[in-house]
Amino acid sequence: MNTQLMLTLIIGAIIIVAAVWFAVRRRRTHELRHRFGPEYERTVRQSRTVTEGEARLEERQARVEGLHIRPLSAEDAQRFSQAWREVQTRFVDDPKGAIADADRLVGDVMHARGYPVGDFETRIADISVDHPNVVMHYRAARDIVHDNAEGRANTEDLRQCMVHFRALFTDLLGTTTTTAPQHRTELLVSERGRS
Repeated sequence: MNTQLMLTLIIGAIIIVAAVWFAVRRRRTHELRHRFGPEYERTVRQSRTVTEGEARLEERQARVEGLHIRPLSAEDAQRFSQAWREVQTRFVDDPKGAIADADRLVGDVMHARGYPVGDFETRIADISVDHPNVVMHYRAARDIVHDNAEGRANTEDLRQCMVHFRALFTDLLGTTTTTAPQHRTELLVSERGRS
């Protein structure tokens, strides 16, 4: 074989390998973006590189695949739904207590589904795998819980906290009928009355 033909074959092979690598990487990015939604952008933005961010997301995915996440039984779903209605009703008279109860109830649902309920960052990472569209609600709710503990949350903040917890709770429960519309109306009307 002459040198020119050999060089052409080597360059062709490099181009093919590069094209395959690029296609695989592009597909990986697309799949992770699709799976993690807004959490993809947040994680990549907080990482040094896109590759590092994507590796972190893949680690989360592998961790959660090793857990025994399960849907709630009909009885548990009903029990948790009733508990949520009680927490939401309690908000009218005791907003601070209600958000603490909502936070605990979300943790109880996570535990019943099989999620470890250790530190908050681990919970967020685990939830982001199967519930990426509500992770931002969980973060926002926990920020308000923290602000409330520091005495920096007003009644509107607490109402927003309940809205955030409800979004997460509903998604974890696996149903869109967790709270009846009148409960949301009661929550909004009661807040207008307090203003």
